[in-house]
Amino acid sequence: MSKVSVQAEEMALQSDQSREISPQRKISRGKIEIKRIENTTNRQVTFCKRRNGLLKKAYELSVLCDAEIALVVFSSRGRLYEYANNSVKETIERYKKACSESSNNGSISEANAQFYQQEALKLRSDINNLQNQNRHMLGESLGTLSLRELKNLETKVERGISRIRSKKNELLFAEIEYMQKRQEIDLHHNNQYLRAKIAETERAQQHMNLMPGSSDYELVQPQSFDAQNYLQVNGLQANDDYPRQDQPPLQLV
Repeated sequence: MSKVSVQAEEMALQSDQSREISPQRKISRGKIEIKRIENTTNRQVTFCKRRNGLLKKAYELSVLCDAEIALVVFSSRGRLYEYANNSVKETIERYKKACSESSNNGSISEANAQFYQQEALKLRSDINNLQNQNRHMLGESLGTLSLRELKNLETKVERGISRIRSKKNELLFAEIEYMQKRQEIDLHHNNQYLRAKIAETERAQQHMNLMPGSSDYELVQPQSFDAQNYLQVNGLQANDDYPRQDQPPLQLV
């Protein structure tokens, strides 16, 4: 510390003691004019006094109010005095960020508003164009179109119709193919069912033929019936296995 600063601090202490000794003089002291102190010694004394008071006030404010404070003081000779409850560098970066955000908020909001207005206008024009195209495809509002535009519209409609027809035919062929495959599957299932029934009937007939005593007896064939559920004439045949008995002729008495 330089000799001048030591002398300034001693003078500051002497002035404090003199104020404590003579309170009447302190009360009668008038308002100080705020201007640069020309006397170098007095200016240094005032700097030391007010610097200490400022650092004390910053400390009290940070503790009492839980505020983030960074105090940087340079003397007239370029000496640095600082106080910070967190970090001077971090507080300065926070200050720069806050200043940039506050200065850019207005310009950013204005730019966003202009951008959204332009986008809204573009969307409205696109919607109007699409609505006009749909009406033209339906054959409406054709009065404003020229001959060339009508030819282009006709070409577009024909191309659209051809694509629609090709898609329709494709769906029809796919449906026909599906129905054919389904019919083939149903026929295959029916054939399997009939084959199973035939095999079951043949097994039952073989089982009847293999029953004991089947050689002595003949299977009686089912007799056919006519439409009125009567036996046919060829079903009534004479049995030659039994002897015939001649009946005596009737005589008149």
